[in-house]
Amino acid sequence: RLSVETLCEVEALRCKMMYTVLLLLGLTCVALASEPVCGPLQRLKVKQQWAHAYGTDAFHREELSRAVWKYIFEHHPAAHDFFDRVRGDNVYSPEFSAHMVRVSGGLDMSISLLTDGPTLDAQLKHLQDQHKERGIGAEYFDAMKTALHEVLPDFIGHSHHFDQDAWDACFDVIANGIKA
Repeated sequence: RLSVETLCEVEALRCKMMYTVLLLLGLTCVALASEPVCGPLQRLKVKQQWAHAYGTDAFHREELSRAVWKYIFEHHPAAHDFFDRVRGDNVYSPEFSAHMVRVSGGLDMSISLLTDGPTLDAQLKHLQDQHKERGIGAEYFDAMKTALHEVLPDFIGHSHHFDQDAWDACFDVIANGIKA
């Protein structure tokens, strides 16, 4: 038979262990909650905001694309080196205009596929092969992400409130799939 003192000590130890487990569980929840996630709701929000920003007419899409590329070239001048073939020295040239619309089209397709994992993976693998062949470094994906942060709020409009956390997490899904 155990004494009352021993039973009290065992119960106190059990309470301390339970408290420690609950504390660790709580800290884990806080850590997970603070990390932006590209879950189903975020994917839908990014798709909706992109559809609004990207628009439906060629002029609007070209305007968005040009704003993104102007930001990238202004903050990362070395990026021009990748675009000699398409006249990256002049964002208004027909060659570069066609190129930037192709890039935006690839981003549009990738965003549209955020809710279709297997097809998105196939698309990102295709884009990965293209970017690897051209030697596009990881820093340029970060430059694109930053450019989107700066440009998209103006194209999304005040009624749609740019969700940077959703964009960060979901753009990372796309960029990491291409960089891998």
